[in-house]
Amino acid sequence: MAEESSRIALAELPEEERTLLIVDDDAPLCQRLARAMEKRGFIVATADSVASGTEAATHRPPAFAVVDLRLGDGSGLDVVQALRRARPSARIVVLTGYGNIATAVAAVKAGALDYLPKPADADAVEAALLARGDALPPPPVDPMSADRVRWEHIQRVFEQCDRNVSETARRLKMHRRTLQRILSKHAPRS
Repeated sequence: MAEESSRIALAELPEEERTLLIVDDDAPLCQRLARAMEKRGFIVATADSVASGTEAATHRPPAFAVVDLRLGDGSGLDVVQALRRARPSARIVVLTGYGNIATAVAAVKAGALDYLPKPADADAVEAALLARGDALPPPPVDPMSADRVRWEHIQRVFEQCDRNVSETARRLKMHRRTLQRILSKHAPRS
């Protein structure tokens, strides 16, 4: 009962307040999430790029949005900012496969309510979208291990340094050979 009072009742909202924009360039994931959210009562539109997401956000600003952080033509944070300008009250959740604290902070500063690592299931997305502002989200059922978080952070910095090992090692303040050993290994299990 307490969980229900900490959530927005979607069924009680008028149709224009149940609109949801999903922006993700992973077409199968986007379509699965769209179908799942339609079954939950949302009126869903999808976009697959920053350009199409920004256009959808400005022409028909949705009440809710789920935006992938990394899109083929740029950063999903650009879409988040366009959504904020078009509809300041929009409830936005950012999804990403590259979870770390810096990007979570950037997403929240851009105007997102929450930040979920991929693959996020429809229940987690719905809970994040409908959570009231004063309610804390529940702890993750299966959080990433510390080793996995460290590995993902290293991978992200490596990508940001254009896959330059020496530059990445300098920025992470680690020995280049140590970094090469870490990069040659597979990702640790979550």
